[in-house]
Amino acid sequence: MQRAQPIEQILYISTVSPRETVDLPAILAVARRNNDADAITGLLMFNGKRFLQVLEGPQDAVERTFERIRRDSRHRAQVVLARKTVEQREFGEWSMAYRDRSHRDGAEIVNDICSKTAAANPNLRAELVAFARQLQE
Repeated sequence: MQRAQPIEQILYISTVSPRETVDLPAILAVARRNNDADAITGLLMFNGKRFLQVLEGPQDAVERTFERIRRDSRHRAQVVLARKTVEQREFGEWSMAYRDRSHRDGAEIVNDICSKTAAANPNLRAELVAFARQLQE
């Protein structure tokens, strides 16, 4: 019997580099296409200055994706908040769920993140909810 490949999960935060323009629709389109091809799921939040992102999937694909992000000139000061192997995906079928201040009022964003991460690891959920609360400000 063949064992399922472990799922690598990385949670990181980064800051937008000065003088860089962030075209979020373009970033999301590319991320979703690449993530779908590489079996990566996750969540991206953006508060206008910082990105908070969870990537999960096959270890080699997640490492390649994160390395590409690390080399991206739009990001600086990337900090890995958590890196672990999980038994099952915490972000299911999301090729890249996305939330920012433009979607709806801040309380709805927090409620949305709380409901979408209800089954996630408590520490991961706390990080995501805390960042979502910043989107209210």
